[in-house]
Amino acid sequence: MLSFLALLLPFLAAAQSETADVPLGDVARALRKKKAQPVHTVIDNDNLPQVMDEVQRRKLSDVSPLLSIEPGKNFQVSSPDVTCSLSFSAQVVPLVNDSIVSKELPDSELLKLDGPAAITGDTLQLSVYNGTGWNVREITVGLTVVRHENAKAAYYGSVALGSAKLIPAAATDDSAAEKRSDLTLLYHLKGKAAPLTTTVFREPLGITLRPDQEWHWAIVHATGIPPR
Repeated sequence: MLSFLALLLPFLAAAQSETADVPLGDVARALRKKKAQPVHTVIDNDNLPQVMDEVQRRKLSDVSPLLSIEPGKNFQVSSPDVTCSLSFSAQVVPLVNDSIVSKELPDSELLKLDGPAAITGDTLQLSVYNGTGWNVREITVGLTVVRHENAKAAYYGSVALGSAKLIPAAATDDSAAEKRSDLTLLYHLKGKAAPLTTTVFREPLGITLRPDQEWHWAIVHATGIPPR
């Protein structure tokens, strides 16, 4: 047995020396070459739908939205996950409101606005006939509340009685007569009064008048859209 081991010692020493002399880089390259190469996917009837779906997804991911105008004024936007179709009209629609394009009615046209007025509760109501060619959008009304000096003057001067009264001469003595100032309020009434039509305008008064209170009114200003 000892003689057999003595014979193997030279061979073992030679093999060890050869292994020790191999560089580590060569060993690493050898190991990389021995690694199994990636298995390529084999397309068959079983995985064909999945492969086609994957190709379609990769293809559509790089597609930008498509814009197109079709006959009939249709605007269409197409992308991989959405399709939008819009229609439009070439007619011009004004983008500004009436307050911007409205103009002041001249005095000659302002005279053609007329109609009866009434106070119901705390609301001023006007039935205005628009005898102009304008589309009236707003009228400014001056409401004058007459303030009499005393009850007798209020009685003889009140229009709420509906009939004329005989005034004594003493009541017409102007030597010591003093007049109080009347109260005039301005109201802006908005609406849409077409040409040659009657339109009702309403506006809260903000004050309370007695049933026998004397008052007058007048249209002092108006704005609207002039005829074309």
